Amino acid sequence: MELEGRRESTNVEDRRSMGTGTKVGLGGIGGLIIAGLITLLMGGNIGDVLQQAGGMAIQTESGQAASPEQEELAVFASRVIASTEDVWTQIFKEYGIGQYPAPTMVLYTGRTQTACGTGTAAVGPFYCSGDQKVYLDLSFFQTMDQQLGVKGDNSSLAKAYVIAHEVGHHIEYLLGTLEKAHQRMQATNQTTANKYSVRLELMADFYAGVWAHYEDKYFNSIDDQDLMEAIDCAQKIGDDYLQKRSQGYASPESFTHGTSAQRMKWFKLGYQTGDVRRATTFQESDATL
Repeated sequence: MELEGRRESTNVEDRRSMGTGTKVGLGGIGGLIIAGLITLLMGGNIGDVLQQAGGMAIQTESGQAASPEQEELAVFASRVIASTEDVWTQIFKEYGIGQYPAPTMVLYTGRTQTACGTGTAAVGPFYCSGDQKVYLDLSFFQTMDQQLGVKGDNSSLAKAYVIAHEVGHHIEYLLGTLEKAHQRMQATNQTTANKYSVRLELMADFYAGVWAHYEDKYFNSIDDQDLMEAIDCAQKIGDDYLQKRSQGYASPESFTHGTSAQRMKWFKLGYQTGDVRRATTFQESDATL
């Protein structure tokens, strides 16, 4: 994905020097990442997972300077969030929605305080509607590469998709979808709540695709290889894929983010159409979702 020379966002809060430097591996916290990806990988209702992560022992290192790779990723993330600002500002204008209030992206290391609880590297990137901020520990991108085998370099569309998905939850918040869904989730049983969660996550995937559509339209920055890598990422974060990887089988009643096929479908639909009116995940039946 070509972002060289593009502006960096001013809506970035860098807390990395304040963090604990959590080390994430396949054991301990790394196991929570794989399990957490089943229920949380990219946003949604983070309370339960934050509570689970906060109760675990975390191996830390203090005072480590950011590596050149981390700084490269920080610049990349800032350029991606800037792109989402440009794209969604224009979309809101074109569709007569009003002014687009952009979220703040918080870069942190290890753990940080949020309006939704203590955020940790164990839960991956997430959006908190309580403070309208996207939280990102850059070490998650290494987890994507090493533990999930997601393809792409440090400027790949696959990594940008992670950020754009979280901004998709911000769009849901601004349009009132997120609050309505959470109210319904709190008033029903867990199985039905999970179905609402899936629809929220697939809608965020769709909005990430819409962002990619306009990013490419405005800047001609995405090629076929980029798109293949982003779709590969969507496939590898499907609930069925992750559950089979972590426990050897899939439990559809516990899905909270959607299957690999669903995540790829909705991201591609957003990318192909660029039409925010097609965000119909809550109108679809289980069979057509």
